[in-house]
This record gives sequence, C-alpha cells and structure tokens, in this order.
Amino acid sequence: MTPAALALGAAFLHGSDDIVEAIQLALDLGFNYLDTYPGHHEEKWGEALSGRPRSTYYLQAKIGTHPDRRKDFSGDATRWSVEQTLKSARTDYLDSVLVHDPIDIEDPLRPGCAFDVLLDFKAQGVVRNVGLGARPHEWHCRVIDAGIADVSLTFLDYTLISQTAADTIFPSARRQGTGIILASAQGMGLLTGAPPDPERERGMFPGQVPRAERIWHWCREHGISIRHLAIQFCLSAPVDSIVMIGPSNMQHVQEAFDAATSPIPADIWQTFETEFGFRPGVG
Repeated sequence: MTPAALALGAAFLHGSDDIVEAIQLALDLGFNYLDTYPGHHEEKWGEALSGRPRSTYYLQAKIGTHPDRRKDFSGDATRWSVEQTLKSARTDYLDSVLVHDPIDIEDPLRPGCAFDVLLDFKAQGVVRNVGLGARPHEWHCRVIDAGIADVSLTFLDYTLISQTAADTIFPSARRQGTGIILASAQGMGLLTGAPPDPERERGMFPGQVPRAERIWHWCREHGISIRHLAIQFCLSAPVDSIVMIGPSNMQHVQEAFDAATSPIPADIWQTFETEFGFRPGVG
C-alpha cells in the first residue's frame, strides 16, 4: 500500500469544532496519510480513527509541538511525546514521526536526543519512519544525506510562488530514496483565491520579487481557480512525494479534494508556462 497523494495536516484543524467529522470526511474521500499535532486535541484523532482498520491509513506525529514540552528535543521529551501520541491516537505504532521546526538542527541531532531516540523506536517497530519538518534546506539535506530521514516535510519552497526545493532537497531525496511531503501548497493563504498581499509575500520570501498577485490576476483573466492550480502543481512534483493540506474544517477538506481532482486543461498549463516560465513536473 502506498500513501494517497493528498495528506491531511493538523496545524489548523486542531482548533475546529468539527475536527472528528473533518478527519472522517478526509478518510472517506480517500486521504490515507494523516498528520497529528501533539498537545492540540490529539485525542480527537483517536476518536475519529476508532473502528477504522489500522492498515488503511498512515499516521504521522511530531516532536516539539506539545505545549508542555515545546521545542524540547531531549531524549526524555521525545519518548514522552511519542508515548502521549500512541495513547491519544489509540494505536501501538506510528507510521512516521517528524522532528518539527527546531530552532537549531544541532538540538535534535545531539547524542541521546530526538533523532537517536526516534531511531531506537524505529528499531523496535514503534515508529516506522523518521523525518524532519523544517524550512532550512541545508538541514533537510544534512539529515537525508546522513541516512537519518526516511521522509522530509518542506514548506513554502515548492509552490507556484517558489520552487527552490527542487534544486536542493529534491536531489538529496532522490539519491537516498527519501520521501518528500510538500506542505503549504497554497502558500499559507497567498494562493487560496483571496487577493494576495505583496508585502506579506515579501516577508515570507525575502529577496524574491512577489509573484502571487500576478498569478492571481492571471487566473482571474483565464477563468481558472488559483487554488486548483496551486494544489495540482504540487501534485505533479518530480519527486516521490505527497501534498499536505492544512484545512480548518470540513468545508476546507472538501475544497482541497475538489481542487486536486478537478481537471485543468493542458492548454491552460501551456499558457501558464508561456507567461511565467515554468510548468508542472519540472525540477
């Protein structure tokens, strides 16, 4: 069994009133890669998954998000966090655990700290895959090339706005056979359909000429949804990957599914390439 192309992220969903229903809707639609957020209503995932055969979905957790041990990548905190997730999710193993957004990559890499403990869990079969979720490309390349990461989550750097991960993280992943999770396909709100804020984009992509507003106008002129374009661009990434969406409720889950499955004519992509100089599946 291989993961479905779309993964369900919990970064925003954990505050929703319909979190259980949203998770169940995602499963019914065919999502089978689920990402929890330790310390943020993780028990709701256990409730939503109750009665679902464990072999029908992949469950991923994180280290470093729990409010009681936030940014704590010590060995003790890592063991504690994994145990809390297993209990909350009502499972005896996790398909993947990511070291999440450390301040310094040296923290989880120190002997006896997060990566060492996760690799021990992996040897025991409690954790099936180990990975990193962060933005600095050099961190991803370091843990991938060291043979530590089975999977890496990169965000914002393979989207319609920026594809810099294609030149750095992707080659390392291909060499080592590491899976990639592409998060923030919609540019953290810049590619959802609302008019993008160029100043916000400059803050998110320092040194890069803002592009989202131009793409937004182009989509309006051509009668195409920027949300559909954004998600399908990521789905065509030239690397073994899945695309993680970050919905806030059931409606957002359905919208993401619709965006991923609504046909985009080939001539639209050809016109897009002529206008912007790049196309899906290249990098």
